[in-house]
Amino acid sequence: MVETELEFGSEFQLLVAVMLSAQCTDKRINQVTPELFRRFPDAKSMAQVEADEVLEYIKSVSYPNSKADHLVKMARIVAEQYDGEIPHDMDQLLALPGVGRKTANVVQSVAFDKPTLAVDTHVFRVSHRLGLVSAKDNTPYKVEMALTKNIPEEDIPRAHHWLLLHGRYVCTARKPHCERCDLSGVCPTTSADRQRGSASSADHKEHPSWADR
Repeated sequence: MVETELEFGSEFQLLVAVMLSAQCTDKRINQVTPELFRRFPDAKSMAQVEADEVLEYIKSVSYPNSKADHLVKMARIVAEQYDGEIPHDMDQLLALPGVGRKTANVVQSVAFDKPTLAVDTHVFRVSHRLGLVSAKDNTPYKVEMALTKNIPEEDIPRAHHWLLLHGRYVCTARKPHCERCDLSGVCPTTSADRQRGSASSADHKEHPSWADR
């Protein structure tokens, strides 16, 4: 099974955690889910309650009302149509309330070890900075297609997490930590920044009065 920073004990719990993690941190989700999963360990138990009861456990996450509603509706479909088991098929996953392509891809790669690659904001950013995709790949779907076309199939389930964790802890959005990046030697963004820095230094030497203006 591919590793993820989300904590879960079953395929159902993974799906719940990933749905909750939309526009929220894994750290926050891991603080919420222990109590949630103790009360609702599976789809059948969650399917028996209303969204208001689930809401009590997830108030601290982003968009709690809509997520509670989606979770209960998802659990009822899984309980009624799939006997409590999370479907493996992409189209069936996408038909579940609150499940988009990114969520379905995470579940397929982590739970079922399928060659799918979820593109979140970190994967999107890092893929462009490293030059793994082109400028015309300007949507998550286009980035997904470009990456899966060029990454060996056996590595695709893990590639999402490699890129995500690199973006979360090294190649961060506002201030990337290029000085401790093992890929800085081959990163086109780092090379371009160095070239701009060299050009700026040369211009400053030619025009020392700029600093006084």
